Amino acid sequence: MRCESRRKKTGIPRARHLHVVGAVCAVVASAALMTGCGGEGGKTTAAATKEAVPIPPATPSDGPSGSAQLTEDQTARKELLGVTKVTFDKAAATAVGEVSGSKLAELDLKGLDDNDNDESKSPSPGPSGSSTVPEWAAEVVEKDGTTHTVRIDAISGKVIQSVAETDQDAGDKREMADRIARATQTPQEAARVATDKQKGTVTSINLDDNDNNALVWSVDVVTKDWKKTGFEIDAVKGTITREKVDRD
Repeated sequence: MRCESRRKKTGIPRARHLHVVGAVCAVVASAALMTGCGGEGGKTTAAATKEAVPIPPATPSDGPSGSAQLTEDQTARKELLGVTKVTFDKAAATAVGEVSGSKLAELDLKGLDDNDNDESKSPSPGPSGSSTVPEWAAEVVEKDGTTHTVRIDAISGKVIQSVAETDQDAGDKREMADRIARATQTPQEAARVATDKQKGTVTSINLDDNDNNALVWSVDVVTKDWKKTGFEIDAVKGTITREKVDRD
């Protein structure tokens, strides 16, 4: 009787002991897990929290304002046009107004890094504190073919220089006179044809014969993304004969 009673009494505490031990193990394991997560002054917890909150990736800026996406040439165009106040048509009118009876044959917007900038230019301040300003360089031609170079400050609109070319011979003058006479399309009309096809700012126009010996106006248009599109406009018909985008 004692043996059976002793076994029954012994069985009950053992079951309780197992339950207690299991509970203690669970508590210890939970404490160990909490200690591991919060170890080293909460660094692991902070890292886990940071990983739990998704951070949106950086999105590159779109459009012409995203300077990181612009090429060197596009950046130069953006800076140049950002300070240029005199438009193509105003510069053209100023150039032909300097030489009575002349017609425009060429007009180019020159930047601060152009090789033909020299010490004779206006000392007006330009971008980045430069003493050289952007300018419109024009060639206008008299009826007899005499060519004049007219340089115009692209910020103030003032004429910097107006001189007749001294190295023209009789043949050069005849060629220029013939070219001007054959161009029934004005530079303003050619520029309008180009900008109707591609919205932007005219930065260059030049009357010359193309590779097919056709008389054309070569027109450069800079678009809002600072890329340049070159057009060839038939100087007689006013039609586009060539179009090329410069993506640099």
